[in-house]
Amino acid sequence: MKKVGIIGGTFNPPHIGHLIMANEAYYALQLDEVRFMPNAIAPHKLMSDDASMENRLKMVELATKAYPYFKVERIELERGGISYTYHTMVALCERESDVEFYFIIGGDMIDSLHTWHEIDKLSKIVRFIGFKRPGTKAENKFDVTMVEAPEIDLSSTLIRNRFRTGGTLKFLLPEDVEMYIRKEGLYGTR
Repeated sequence: MKKVGIIGGTFNPPHIGHLIMANEAYYALQLDEVRFMPNAIAPHKLMSDDASMENRLKMVELATKAYPYFKVERIELERGGISYTYHTMVALCERESDVEFYFIIGGDMIDSLHTWHEIDKLSKIVRFIGFKRPGTKAENKFDVTMVEAPEIDLSSTLIRNRFRTGGTLKFLLPEDVEMYIRKEGLYGTR
């Protein structure tokens, strides 16, 4: 059976923390691939209207293009609306019945798993793979396989603020993504 990791999120913008988690999960669990799945509308976050769905998709494509075992999953963008992980994973399991899915989450998401839509049902169809993040407990009542990896206190919010304030972005996100953001005038770079 094929083993596929899914890392979902707004990716507004994608950064090295996302890439490190995906890479660590890929190797630790001997996955066949990891798919980056940008959501259409996140149920847990207010989205900045600064980066469109198309912008976020392009940034994910740029961030992952150098790694053959990273793919882009467009299912939530194509469906539109609020992206509930449960509905998405049901659709993916129906589309690919020969795949075992591993859903990759950081400590902040582990702490809030109990709030996820249909979490009891979701926990029966995917294996959660978790990563600690500074400032989180990374605890809940659901079964989460923890992967030991460098803990990085990095967020898309911090990166957007760096763009707005002119702070350094060196080593925080792939250069192609930074160049795209500047070219498109995102996050106050106009």
